[in-house]
Amino acid sequence: MDISKLSAQELKEELAKRAKAQQNKREEYRNLIPEVLPEVFAKLKTLSDQISKVKAETYNDLKALIGLKFDAYDVKSDQQSHSFSDKDCTITIGYNVNAGYDDTVYMGVAKVREFIKSQVKDEPTAKLVNQINRLLKINKDGNLDPKRIMELRQMANEYNDVNFIEGVQIIEDAYLPKRSSWYVKASFKNDVGIEVNLPLSIASADFPNGFDLTYLLPEENN
Repeated sequence: MDISKLSAQELKEELAKRAKAQQNKREEYRNLIPEVLPEVFAKLKTLSDQISKVKAETYNDLKALIGLKFDAYDVKSDQQSHSFSDKDCTITIGYNVNAGYDDTVYMGVAKVREFIKSQVKDEPTAKLVNQINRLLKINKDGNLDPKRIMELRQMANEYNDVNFIEGVQIIEDAYLPKRSSWYVKASFKNDVGIEVNLPLSIASADFPNGFDLTYLLPEENN
């Protein structure tokens, strides 16, 4: 329709008609949501429950192997993951750890920065300051990187400055790691012998209530 050929009244009526049609479409969309979502959510809930069930079964099935490994080597390690392989596949279970610090970490950082201020004298010391600042850089989660703090400890031991050593010690004492999720990973060899990861999204699924994981934790945390 060429609306340029419509009279003022006809144009007004046509625009009102189009607005009404658009409003009807929006109402149809909003009304369709509560009809579609429950069925989709029910499918996702079924999948989530199944993932949780298989995840628990996987940990239970491998529990005996982990116990046998500890007995065979006469030691219980504090490793965060356990991998099992045969000629065709590999399965790994374990937990992720998020690095974190309590608020006293800022006191340690301040101590280290006191050391930095005392070192800004010439170009070589300026490079030292830049290196320390790099090690104190926070990550995307807003925390210091524990690996960088280990490097910082080595530097503090080399320079043997009281503020530097004390600052690093405060930072290390403030370290507060937290377990974030328990995962299952699996891979298999394809037809040409290349290892391929089995697609799984299982880390976010919770275990059933009361599921016992203490056998995988360091003894001091049991």
